[in-house]
Amino acid sequence: MSNPVQYPAQAPPPLPLRPRRRSFAGPVVLIILGIVFLMGNLHMLSWMRLGTLFAHYWPALLILWGVIKLVEYQQAQRDGVPARGIGAGGVFMVIFIVVCGLIATQASRFNWGELRDNMNIDDNDLNNIFGETYNFDDHLEQDLPAGATSLRVNDDHGAVRVSFSNENKLSVTVRKRVGAENQGDADKYNAQTKPTITTTGGLVTLDAKTQAAGDHAVQSDLDISIPRKMQVHVVSRRGDVNVNGRDGDVEINNQHGDVTVEDITGNVKLQLEKSSARVEQVTGDVHITGRLNEISVSDVKGAAQLDGEFGESVKLARIAKSVSFKSSRTDLEFSRIDGDLDLDSDDLHADKITGPLHLSTRSKQIRLDDVSGDVRLQNENGGIEISMRSLGNVQIDSRNGAINLSVPERAGFHIDARTRDGEIQSDFPEVKVDRSDRESKASGSVGNGSSHIVLNNEHDGIEIRRTSRSGGPTEGIPGGISGGIPGPPKPPKPGRTLPPPKTKVEPTEN
Repeated sequence: MSNPVQYPAQAPPPLPLRPRRRSFAGPVVLIILGIVFLMGNLHMLSWMRLGTLFAHYWPALLILWGVIKLVEYQQAQRDGVPARGIGAGGVFMVIFIVVCGLIATQASRFNWGELRDNMNIDDNDLNNIFGETYNFDDHLEQDLPAGATSLRVNDDHGAVRVSFSNENKLSVTVRKRVGAENQGDADKYNAQTKPTITTTGGLVTLDAKTQAAGDHAVQSDLDISIPRKMQVHVVSRRGDVNVNGRDGDVEINNQHGDVTVEDITGNVKLQLEKSSARVEQVTGDVHITGRLNEISVSDVKGAAQLDGEFGESVKLARIAKSVSFKSSRTDLEFSRIDGDLDLDSDDLHADKITGPLHLSTRSKQIRLDDVSGDVRLQNENGGIEISMRSLGNVQIDSRNGAINLSVPERAGFHIDARTRDGEIQSDFPEVKVDRSDRESKASGSVGNGSSHIVLNNEHDGIEIRRTSRSGGPTEGIPGGISGGIPGPPKPPKPGRTLPPPKTKVEPTEN
């Protein structure tokens, strides 16, 4: 009997897999972002405030995303279905949030105020982007107590003008500009930034309170009237300052503004940062420090001291006492100036300076006219031209640039000059010049030899010229005479005869 054929048992058909649930992490994050932008469009939150919130709390979006994915994973385990991954779209969204969040965080830590000041961007430009500008006017008036001798003004942002009044009171006109999303916010910021007046002993303090509204832009311009005899101290971070008509000392701390001080019976002290200044008609001393763009000081009966970095130009005129100027490139001192001095990055020109003059600089073309007294000058790169009105002891050292020294025709001096890679020329026969292959030397005494002149030049020529009393070259002595050899006399004009020769007179010091 044959065995029956055995057939394998058929496996039951597999159960159909449940479809994966779609992740709702992306939609939740998009809904949150959409609500935030909607609040910005409806002016429920300012864009600047939204940006600040995102810069600080953007990691919360990643945390929310992770919580949602964890909940989805646990739900998939309970349902017995594989959990859904992040996907390409989710990866892109995570990267986008992280990149934007890091940029926003760094931007919130950046000093935008300094960038705005450096680029000279006005707050009105920013307000046009992030809101509107609202104007407010106010007036403060207060009688000054007995013994009030000085006023301190604190205005973080805004122009300050201080003028004199014949009344014994403090009068302030306030013109305020407020950046806000709407009129209600502007009114609130205006109320928070009301100027205050406090008195402590003889000091009266006026505070503009521009920072009381937080990050919101507030600019307060102050027009102040006080008695002429009160001293003034102004502290301003950004804004112009004007002080005039004072019978007392003036002190100003300013950044990013134009400072004007005039008609002051007292001392003036300025500490400036990226500002320009004009100081005129001061009976006391002037002291200016910091980093400045342009500076002009004139008609000062006291001394002037300038220390810092000067970006564009320095102008000095008619300063009765000593002048001191110090920067990273120039060190200049002299006793007084009756004319003008103009200094910029490449040139220094001055006239009617009284020494002793000490000047050390580099990379400047120097021209000094009508100088009196001793001179000590060093220049690294640039020509030097000096015309002496009254000769003292002179020492000039130059590395790259010609030296041209003009002395009065009747001056008495002894000279020692040396140059390499250049020639020495002189209008004085008493000065003897010796030349070699690469070096020239000159020495000699003229007149009584009371003044000593030392000239050293490394890579250019030296000229010693004779000037008449009027300051120009002596008639009959042409420029460019070498080695003290006199040139030929000028021919007589038609119809005139040459005068008889005069007896030679030894020159004496003028």
